[in-house]
Amino acid sequence: MPPQPLYKHIADTVARMIHDGVLRPGERTPSLRSICDQHGVSMSTAVQAFVELESAGLVEPRHKSGFFVRTPPQALFDLPGPPRVPMSGSLGNRHASLFDAVVSANVISLGGAVPSPDILPTVKLNRMLAEKARHAGARGVMYDLPPGSELLRRQISKRMLKGGAVVAPADIITTCGATEALMLCLRAVTKPGDVVAVESPTYFGILHVLEALSLRALEIPTDPQHGLRIDVFERVLKTQPVHACIALPAFSNPLGAAMPDDAKQRLVALLKQHDIPLIEDDVFGELPFGPKRARTCKSYDESGLVLFCSSFSKTLAPGYRVGWVVPGRYYHAVRMAKLTHTLATATLPELAIAGFLAAGGYDHWLRSVRTIYKENVTRMRRAILEEFPAGTTVTAPQGGFLLWVTMPPQVDAIALYDRALAKGISIAPGHLFSLEPRYTHCIRLSCGEPWSPRLAAAIRTLGALAKRQVI
Repeated sequence: MPPQPLYKHIADTVARMIHDGVLRPGERTPSLRSICDQHGVSMSTAVQAFVELESAGLVEPRHKSGFFVRTPPQALFDLPGPPRVPMSGSLGNRHASLFDAVVSANVISLGGAVPSPDILPTVKLNRMLAEKARHAGARGVMYDLPPGSELLRRQISKRMLKGGAVVAPADIITTCGATEALMLCLRAVTKPGDVVAVESPTYFGILHVLEALSLRALEIPTDPQHGLRIDVFERVLKTQPVHACIALPAFSNPLGAAMPDDAKQRLVALLKQHDIPLIEDDVFGELPFGPKRARTCKSYDESGLVLFCSSFSKTLAPGYRVGWVVPGRYYHAVRMAKLTHTLATATLPELAIAGFLAAGGYDHWLRSVRTIYKENVTRMRRAILEEFPAGTTVTAPQGGFLLWVTMPPQVDAIALYDRALAKGISIAPGHLFSLEPRYTHCIRLSCGEPWSPRLAAAIRTLGALAKRQVI
């Protein structure tokens, strides 16, 4: 075995100090200069070691102050409270306003998890849509009843192989985006009053779907790097009835957490043991910053208990509203739910996306957009740490385009949301992502727009507004 590189040895040493409690959250780490002197290495080696620690989520840089031990951004709780029925109220109104901001030219939309049309292959997709419309004839204006376009399902089947899941086109049902896929799955596996385990924090759209179906949410703590805390979930299953679980293993919303493959396998096995269906939301799965995507939970499913949901909203065209579900053993129940919910998915957008995928340029496109998102995340993260109040922490996702920002406890995210909106900036306050008051000083920001002086100014404004609450 080759000797460990010096920078890895230094990173491991500092990591042990953090794990052993020698260095505590919020404390300053040894300086780069002291690391150079202690280990007899160059400054570039010391910097590389701290880049490694930052990528692992253990430290964070602060402008002109060095590196500090990172405080975990999630609330420190080990066991969830009792299951609760989501109630939207005023938070539901703010949810709606986030999407109003997406279509407003006068608002810088950092609140909605929507990619910018300036990034998407809009021209190519619209040309494909026009071409399909010219050649589809009567088929283009008719219902495409479930399971949906065979051409598209064949392409999706090929895509799912990249995540390790062998899925036949006949196993797939197309949907009107991933939100409909989630709702259809929940209708298939639950009844009103049932308990559904969700991550905490979790995407607020999931909470609204649970509310619409009169289901109760049981929030399971989530590690900002590795996703759902399976150890906690395992303890919960011994004492509380759970009828379904929704997980976002790939760059979760809002944390950007990525569940390791062995954890996915463990989660699938745990739920199989209890005969609990797992609804896997994979909308960000195609957007890792590395060279290839990770395996899906579905790839470990041997009993049909995993219902896999995804869409092309984060990678190609949110407005086309094309998603899909692989329902496993619940195929017939999901198909019937689709027939009664929206009857069919729009035909021409299905054909346009199928044509785009079949043309063979999708992987090339993904490589380019992953680079864009990685740069956006890096630049925005750096700007937040420079402009926001001291003590602010930011997640370091390895894919997707979302950042979860935890500010000092004095900051009220709702007040920040209102004041930012008055200045033409939309953010997503942490209150939206839980039924408990755990994330009142947190916000989610989207990096779905190319970095620009306009965005830099928006981050400066947000930082200044947050600092006013700390003083």
